[in-house]
Amino acid sequence: MTRIAVVTGAAGGLGRAIAAQLRTDGLHVVGLDIDAPGLASMAAEGFTGLVVDLTDARAIAETFAQIARDHGGLDALVNNAGTCFMSDFPNIPASELDRQMSINFSGAFHCCQAAIPLMEGRAGVRKIVNISSNGAYNFDVFDPPHYRASKAALDTLTKDLARRYARDKIAVNSIAPAMTETPLFKVLTEDVLARAIAAMPHGHAMQPSEIAAWVGFLISPAGDICSGNVIILNQGRDVR
Repeated sequence: MTRIAVVTGAAGGLGRAIAAQLRTDGLHVVGLDIDAPGLASMAAEGFTGLVVDLTDARAIAETFAQIARDHGGLDALVNNAGTCFMSDFPNIPASELDRQMSINFSGAFHCCQAAIPLMEGRAGVRKIVNISSNGAYNFDVFDPPHYRASKAALDTLTKDLARRYARDKIAVNSIAPAMTETPLFKVLTEDVLARAIAAMPHGHAMQPSEIAAWVGFLISPAGDICSGNVIILNQGRDVR
């Protein structure tokens, strides 16, 4: 039986790399994104694109109901969708805080709610991988506080679900990358971006394919015994 994986934010730079990795690993990938043209450009065997607003809990529930009808269940979920709004404290509009939390945390929360029932009865260890950020804990680099909070909340959700569903053989982990070359680079000013890349020990940002390979590892059988962890990917930058 072909394993089914959902990847949120699939039309973005990191989402595309994750979708490609999982397809290479033999999974059928259902990509969720609000970007209809982006999903259309990814059309390929082993990939289904579904347009959905991940800030809309009802739309998420309806989309996972469709996945259940079309595929019969779910083996893996990658909560990759996210963004970073750059207003700094204390000048963060309430609407921006709400949208930051909605995109980075609430959407993932609702996807987990909808996905876990679809994992029941599937063979092997089912997987949830949440894409977090070094910004959740590293205060030596610049990240706005509402971005940090959204990713810290995601990591707490990871640990809760890992403990809650361990005996159900659902493994839940976070991957927390540092500077990775994605379209999110565009939210940074040139000087902030230059300083952030200069701080990376290898002298360059990481690539989406490198992060995707770790997602693939966790979703593979090799990742079966790993759950409840926040895996930090930053070239050793923050070792103390």
